[in-house]
Amino acid sequence: MASSDSDDDLKRAIQLSLQSTEPRVKSGGLQVQPNIINLESDDESTTDESHIEITDQNEARQQPDAASIPASTSMLGLDRKAMEQERLARKRKASISPPPSRKVARRIESTAKVSTNRSNADIALFDKQSDTHALPSHTHSAALPYPKGTVKKTWLFGYPRQGDDVKLEEILQKNDLALAVLSSFQWDIEWLLRKINTKTTQLVLVMQADTAEDKAQYRQETASMPNLRLCFPSMEGQINCMHSKLMLLSYPSHLRIVVPTANLVPYDWGETGVMENMAFLIDLPRLPTPQPTSQRKMTDFGNDLIHFLQAMGLEKSIIESLYHFDFSATRDLAFVHTIGGAHTGDDEPWRRTGYCGLGRAISRLGLALNDEQALAIDYVTSSVGSLNTDFLSTLYLAAQGDDGTKEYQSRNATLSKQAKDYSTQVKRRADAQERLHKQIDQGFRIYFPSEDTVEASKGGPGSGGTICFQRKWWESSTFPRQLMRDCKSRRAGALMHNKIIYIHPHPTSYSPTTTTTTTPWAYIGSANCSESAWGKLVKDRASKLPKLNCRNWECGVVVPLPHAATLFSSNNNSSDGASMNGEERGDENRLDLFERVLPVPMEVPGEELLGKRPWFHQDR
Repeated sequence: MASSDSDDDLKRAIQLSLQSTEPRVKSGGLQVQPNIINLESDDESTTDESHIEITDQNEARQQPDAASIPASTSMLGLDRKAMEQERLARKRKASISPPPSRKVARRIESTAKVSTNRSNADIALFDKQSDTHALPSHTHSAALPYPKGTVKKTWLFGYPRQGDDVKLEEILQKNDLALAVLSSFQWDIEWLLRKINTKTTQLVLVMQADTAEDKAQYRQETASMPNLRLCFPSMEGQINCMHSKLMLLSYPSHLRIVVPTANLVPYDWGETGVMENMAFLIDLPRLPTPQPTSQRKMTDFGNDLIHFLQAMGLEKSIIESLYHFDFSATRDLAFVHTIGGAHTGDDEPWRRTGYCGLGRAISRLGLALNDEQALAIDYVTSSVGSLNTDFLSTLYLAAQGDDGTKEYQSRNATLSKQAKDYSTQVKRRADAQERLHKQIDQGFRIYFPSEDTVEASKGGPGSGGTICFQRKWWESSTFPRQLMRDCKSRRAGALMHNKIIYIHPHPTSYSPTTTTTTTPWAYIGSANCSESAWGKLVKDRASKLPKLNCRNWECGVVVPLPHAATLFSSNNNSSDGASMNGEERGDENRLDLFERVLPVPMEVPGEELLGKRPWFHQDR
């Protein structure tokens, strides 16, 4: 795909957003269309890194009508005119105070008197001066809400609560929140700051800024906010999207780590009643002694989280303070990420991130499978890229525990025709590829809504702007249309912004003589089903070494289902297990086991999208 194609797509998306006649709604201080047009553009697969083009924007940036943006409104959505008026009013020391305002600037400015002395100091998630013995009983580690980790749906207005959902306010617990590091792709700053006590909570916002001018503008607009700092991950080179969603929430007695699929906007957190998401949460108690954990004793989860934060450029004092919390509860979990940019070198950093990092994490957790053990993969995504069998093969092999090496070597290895076993090698390679493609065809499902599903939703077509797919990809001869399923929420009428993968052994992997068991597991995070989200491993022209190209920043968590493997095996061992295929596999029950541990938000197995029209957001 030529880069001009991507530019044309973006222009068309902007034009569509400007042509809409629907009333405008307020978001982050900007006047934007309620049906936000977003563009994900994934280039065609290539094994030559020199031809990689920057065309993907996953859930592309909001494109507001320029004429609708007040001249006094800042890039971050802050009302500069209101801020200046308040500053002048304080300077005049007016005897009559104006009535309270809900403007962001007024709320933030009010914190200056109590926190100016902290504006230039290092901040950390761990406060050595804190006295845990003086805390209310509910904050002690023994009573932490999520000591072992959990996955919940986001609350959704208008739907009954059944114990498996959570509100943003319940996550933040603002009365006790000392420091919050928040990462998101989309923001509504004014809405967010109403959820936080800005007088007592320090904020670090990790956000995308494409240019030095953008960074300078953002810093200028927040200069009067002493409790707020900004972090801008690199957007250099091929990096196109800072798409990760992450929260580090520090309380006097513990650290809460949250990995949601939701952006920091009200509709992603259920307040409009049309869009649902998911979130992983875990509470880690503060260590009882001031002696921090060493890097050597830190869990793999903790080390990979720290590696990601360092790559993003988060303040060193915050990163070092993580060692003051007990990460032992994460020992059987994995933090996986995609770090934007090119990754190569003698220390093989490409193994730590993208789909290579996913495979590495699966192997370290002891969840790896051999080639002949087939998987069932159910991928719920809010955006679909330009998919083909080659890309899905990399994800499938990563789910089996491969760090990218197997597919890379198969693609780049040269067979010598002079070798005595040349024909044997050719046949072996062809057989392995045929087996892999058959396993993908039988076991891989991708959940994305049809046009009918979006139109019938509570919010209608106007609520589908962050659910992204392009018609030209669907109509491509290499697109795996047979794997697509209509994504319908079990909360009737709701749409999904989820990115969650359920992985478990395919029933064909079992027979009466099966002696090994495999633990099912799930991924929850920001990565959609696209090459932009997971990366592409190529051979570097200069060094001839592997190089992983990643266009996005992403992060997520791998959650294994302990004690589930034996039960799953006994439920699926049958004399005719090897012959089960399609609907005969009992697909309607294929995710029942997961529901004992984490929510399954969509209808399973899902109707095939073949014969239906997928939701194409750009056609609106």
